[in-house]
Formats: sequence, C-alpha cells, structure tokens
Amino acid sequence: MGDQNKIERSPVRLVTITPSNEGQRIDNFLLSELKGVPKSHIYRLLRKGQFRVNKGRIKPVYRLKIGDIVRIPPMQTRQQLTIATPSENLRHLFEQRIIHEDESMIILNKPSGIAVHAGSGVDIGVIEAMRSIRPELVDLSLVHRLDRATSGCLLLAKNRKALLSLQEQLSGEGMEKRYRTLLKGHWINKDEWVVEQPLLRSQLQSGERMVQVSKQGKSAYSCFRIVEYLRNSVLADVLITTGRTHQIRVHASFIEHPVAGDDKYGCPEFNQEMRQYGLKRMFLHASSLTIKHPDTGKTLSIKADLDEDMKAVLNALGN
Repeated sequence: MGDQNKIERSPVRLVTITPSNEGQRIDNFLLSELKGVPKSHIYRLLRKGQFRVNKGRIKPVYRLKIGDIVRIPPMQTRQQLTIATPSENLRHLFEQRIIHEDESMIILNKPSGIAVHAGSGVDIGVIEAMRSIRPELVDLSLVHRLDRATSGCLLLAKNRKALLSLQEQLSGEGMEKRYRTLLKGHWINKDEWVVEQPLLRSQLQSGERMVQVSKQGKSAYSCFRIVEYLRNSVLADVLITTGRTHQIRVHASFIEHPVAGDDKYGCPEFNQEMRQYGLKRMFLHASSLTIKHPDTGKTLSIKADLDEDMKAVLNALGN
C-alpha cells in the first residue's frame, strides 16, 4: 500500500498552554490535539500517567492553566505523509520570516496556511520546524497561537523565564496585539466599533472547534477601526486585549461585517466576490505586537508587513 497507510511512531511532544486553551479540561485538550487516536486509548494513557502536566500525573478533569507544559508521549498514528524535518524550502521560508530575534525570543511573520504546531492531521508546524532549524534552543516554545490561515506576528520564547513573563503579559494588560483585516460592507456613521461580547468555545463530534457569542462564555474585547474604505469592503485595524479562540472572526461576524475569506464564520457570497479580486485565503493578519521585554522591561514594538498577495487584493479593490 506504500506510504499512504504507513504507521508512524511520533516523538515525545511538549506543548505549552497558551490563553486559547486556558481552563480547558486536559482530556478534551488531548482529544483535540490527537485526532485519529481512539478516545479509549487516550483515557487509558491518562490513567497510566503517560500524559503529564509540569512533569506530574493528572486526572482527566484537570483544567489547564497558562504556562502548563503538557507531555504527550510517543504514539502510534496512521499518517498519509510523515515529515520528520522541514524541507529546505520550508527552512529557508522561516529563516526569511524572522523579523526580530534577541537572547530571549524570536518573532516571526508567520505565513498563512501553516499551522503553529503539529497535530490534527498536520505533520509539522512552525514550532517543530523552528526547533529543527535551531536545535540548540532546547526550550524554544510558542508564547501564543495564530489560526492556520492567519499570517503575521508570532512570538516564540527561547527560555522558560521569557515564556512565563510573556504569557503573563498576554493574559494581563502588558501586551498589545493589533491585526489588519478586510471586512464585508461599509460602516455607517462610525469610524470605530468596540465589541465586548463573551465567547463560548465548543467542540463538534467531528472534533472541529466552534466559537459563539454567549453569556456563558469568557469576556472578550475587540476594537475595530477603519483604515480605508474599499469596494464593498473596509480595511480595518483591530486591537484586542483578550486572546480568545477565533475572537476577531466571531466578533466581526457578530456585527455583520465578517472577515473576507473566512469559510467558518464568514459570508459565502462575499467570499466568492472577493475571490474575483484575487483573495485566495482568509484576510486576517497579525500586524503588530507591543510588549515589555522579559529581560529589560523596556517597551518593544514589532510590525509585520502584509504579504504581497494581500497587498495585491487591496490594490484591486482600491482600483
């Protein structure tokens, strides 16, 4: 049958918990991370202590905290394609996309279409690729996540001290994250739209994550500000002070100005129209990060330029 039915044994993985998974039960987290692995097998390994958090055994009802390190043991998984190390093209791409590096962290302008970590049918993600490229950085960890389709500023910590400092900023008020997005339609009589609607995350039987506005959800703040009016759309700057899963996409849909190219929460007709202007992906880009440096405490602001394909869409809409 060849490689398509090959059974591979994955290496040990250490996953650092970010705000997007804060409060999630460990069993639900593992079910989401290990799609294709039987549920009974996951619970059996949990009972045996094979999955660990901060090097300790946990029960299935344990709720994850920011900064927790989850150990996922080697597992037998059936993969269509196994990539143990990044290709030369991928290595070159990531090296070219580093927009800031110092002794404590790396900031990438993440390309769209690449997941931040392996799992859920993804053989290699940003963190696995970067650990392969920089094997000397044994503690290299993701500080936060971006959706696979989202491009832009992605923060990686080189050591535990930096990770905890940056994640503390992420969960508090020390980090400012801004995005650029293309939204459906034109706004009337306002240049700014503040959305403070709580978000509730759920998981379908298929394992797909869905998020909706709900009083039972966690607080979320998004401030949309118009940058430019375009044909049947607006280019907007978005400031978020919380980092909920799919936050900008769900808030944009809530105010009936969904993100262009969003196949989950967006408008199919609008997405089809935007494809005529060359949009082949979701138009959501993490444009800047402002943080306190974990070593010096000084304010650091980093910007990530829009990719050329996004600029071309804006030019087409502007014309």
